[in-house]
Amino acid sequence: MTSAGATLPVPVATPRRAALRAHLAEFLLVGGATLVLFPLAWLARRAVGLDAAELAIGFLTFHAASVINDPHFAVTYLLFYKDARRRALGGAFAPAQRARYLLAGLLVPAALLAWAIGALSTGSARSMGFMIQLMFLLVGWHYVKQGFGVLTVLSARRGFRFGPLERKVILAHCFAAWAYAWASPADPGREVEEKGVVYTSLAHPPALEPVTGLAFGLSALALLWVLARRWRTERRLPPLAPLTGFLVTIWLWTVYSSLDRLMVYVIPALHSVQYLYFVWLMKRNEARDAEGPPLFGRPAGLRLAILAATAVGLGWVVFRGAPALLDAAHGAHGAHGALVLGSSDGEAMSDLGPTPYFAAVFVFVNIHHYFMDNVIWRRDNPETAYLLRQDDRGSAAG
Repeated sequence: MTSAGATLPVPVATPRRAALRAHLAEFLLVGGATLVLFPLAWLARRAVGLDAAELAIGFLTFHAASVINDPHFAVTYLLFYKDARRRALGGAFAPAQRARYLLAGLLVPAALLAWAIGALSTGSARSMGFMIQLMFLLVGWHYVKQGFGVLTVLSARRGFRFGPLERKVILAHCFAAWAYAWASPADPGREVEEKGVVYTSLAHPPALEPVTGLAFGLSALALLWVLARRWRTERRLPPLAPLTGFLVTIWLWTVYSSLDRLMVYVIPALHSVQYLYFVWLMKRNEARDAEGPPLFGRPAGLRLAILAATAVGLGWVVFRGAPALLDAAHGAHGAHGALVLGSSDGEAMSDLGPTPYFAAVFVFVNIHHYFMDNVIWRRDNPETAYLLRQDDRGSAAG
């Protein structure tokens, strides 16, 4: 007779295949998908023309934002204000981290709220325009810092750690990219429109673009030098997925984001997917801890599903439901010569376009998001330790 052990195939290759699938998924989620979408965007233009392709991509990304972009902002609030009393007043955070938490959680939103109310009350497109420009200034900072996190955290998960000099050079490249992206192209001060608000942009000094461009180029050479140095000494380079995610974030999402007109619509969604991958890593490992002894809490899958559904719902309320309700009320009041927020001038907000509340909420949440992230994704936050924990259930990427 043939033994039972001999009749059953041994799945030797299964763990390897699972690891490869996990690595491929991580590669795509943290930025690698961009390299696939660029040629697809080119093919779409060739197939149907730029106008039709732009209409289709714009329509798709507008509706996809409800389950990608908007939840990526909303989940930040769920992460940040969790256990707020202990974080702000108790012993959950060390003093320096507690100070950051109070700044980002209380002072920054209070200042932004006062700024937005002032602009709405007076109908000042100039004031709202300054707020919008602050958002655009900080978005580059946010992107490059997230790219830095992709490279350092995911590399550490694979056992590759950067030395102090390497970290400084990587950060220098990040900040040089941020400066160059903001300064380019040169801006003499133009009339622009954003979310219905028409304002005049702040002029950039003519020398700013070439100076920041030179700094960006030199920082790229420095980055290449430290990577070559690491290869010479250890015959090692950072893992492919985090290195690709970093370079895509810096070069294609931040500095050369307008390289393809269709990709301009897609980059915010790709950035959001990259962000949500890290949320998933952290909260999944935390949920797995909570479902086991001694807590024996809800299953990890259920906890993650609740978090995802809550983020989608909150995102819809913040970016769709509440602004639409307020703007509709504003339009109705304006038609009768009255104005929300108590202004006596029924036309006071006309310079802010047809959706002034949507513009105010959009800018408020974006700027606040950047400050909250600067608290959440720090080593001083004990929860980030879950990011470095490897999956013990067979997934190499987890």
